[in-house]
Amino acid sequence: NDAGFAQALARLGDVYVNDAFGAAHRAHASTAGISRFVGQSAMGFLMEKELNYLRGELEEPAKPFVVIMGGSKVSDKIEVIRALMHRADTILIGGAMANTFWKAMGTPVGASKVEEDKLELARELLSDAKKMGVEFLLPVDAIEADEFKAGARTRNTGNIAEGQGITEGWQALDIGQATIALYEREIAQAKTILWNGPLGVFEIPDFARGTIAIAEAVANANATSIIGGGDSVTAVKQAELADKMTFISTGGGASLELLEGKELPGVAALTDRV
Repeated sequence: NDAGFAQALARLGDVYVNDAFGAAHRAHASTAGISRFVGQSAMGFLMEKELNYLRGELEEPAKPFVVIMGGSKVSDKIEVIRALMHRADTILIGGAMANTFWKAMGTPVGASKVEEDKLELARELLSDAKKMGVEFLLPVDAIEADEFKAGARTRNTGNIAEGQGITEGWQALDIGQATIALYEREIAQAKTILWNGPLGVFEIPDFARGTIAIAEAVANANATSIIGGGDSVTAVKQAELADKMTFISTGGGASLELLEGKELPGVAALTDRV
């Protein structure tokens, strides 16, 4: 955020308009610094729409409010989950982060990816959800594979519970049929849906079925559907369902930080903002 560069940019015009929501979480000369050297700075229409949905719409969401959290790491979504617990009725967990929650509960995870240093944190989140009356659902089955690759041997596990989980040496790479059905029922009842992160390794067709099924369920729901940036946007577009969603965010890190309740430097610097 070099002041000299920010001043040089400011000399190019009289008014500064920032419409780059995807970079709004970064305090750069072109996103924050420049506003100190122009008379007026404002947000563009895209930025306004992002804030209206990710902040305004979710401040008091229509109920039931269902949050779908996927992706590989619990650590990436800790603060988002904590912030949303105060508003969500149900949180559906998928992706590799489910493995960490499973292991924290004593469920065998085989060779699945786990954040070993986040097991206690996972227990805390589960405990917090219970205290707050939030339905915090983990996958009840999975598609497991003997290798992390296309064409690997795969099978749908049986019911996953304490002491009964992923086969030794195998990896959970997608949610199973029973989980798809369970999550579809929850999504069908929702009036507001926020989705961030895929529920399996959707880049490999063998493990994309769960993510695609959830995308279809969200698209078919009678609810305001907000796709919170990143890989979940890619998944929705891959399923050719983007036009069925209420709003698709253009931000990855910016979306997460806004959902966490943080003030984005690129927004805070503007003189005219919602």
